[in-house]
Amino acid sequence: MKQNTLLAIVAVVALAAGLYFAVNIAPPATDKVKFMQQYPAARALPEFELYDKQGSTFTNQNLADKWTLVFVGYTFCPDICPTTMAELKSIYPQLQQIETEHPIQVWFLSVDPRRDTAERLNEYVDFFNPEFLATSGEHKQLFPLVRALGMMYAMSDNMDDPNYLVDHSASVTVINPQVQVVGRFKPHLEPGKLAVSDSEQILADMPIVVRQ
Repeated sequence: MKQNTLLAIVAVVALAAGLYFAVNIAPPATDKVKFMQQYPAARALPEFELYDKQGSTFTNQNLADKWTLVFVGYTFCPDICPTTMAELKSIYPQLQQIETEHPIQVWFLSVDPRRDTAERLNEYVDFFNPEFLATSGEHKQLFPLVRALGMMYAMSDNMDDPNYLVDHSASVTVINPQVQVVGRFKPHLEPGKLAVSDSEQILADMPIVVRQ
């Protein structure tokens, strides 16, 4: 009888010890992003100098210590740009509620400095949300920066037309607080619809991204 009691005590102690180690020592399971195309290694951005919507200088330091969702486009864009900006506007309040040491900001990077002056950028971006960042600059600054973001753009061959178009990527790229590119949300492709990044996918993944 005493032997059975002793064995029972040992079993209870072993169970308790197992639970303790499982909770306090075993590494917790980590969630994985479902939609963001995550790069194998974070990529540092080159040094750059742009102008923002207030006409002030904008550099890498403006991105430090925050998570940034950046979209490349131009204010005269007829479709993808306003649609994407509206999508980001719709989820911005929820993005601000994500628990993180480093807040999430939205950055509109114009690749059309000829038309997108600081005044124009301010008017355009404030229509969606006054808290959104907006910048542009010389092409010698923009080209290497946009490439480093994993995106591209190309100016129209006929820029004599005041309504010229600019080809550009439609992804939303994620920059970490160390000013490194970590991944991107690629456009959501559906027949008969604009190829834009899905805001609900961004909202689903960002809580996981900021924890990693």
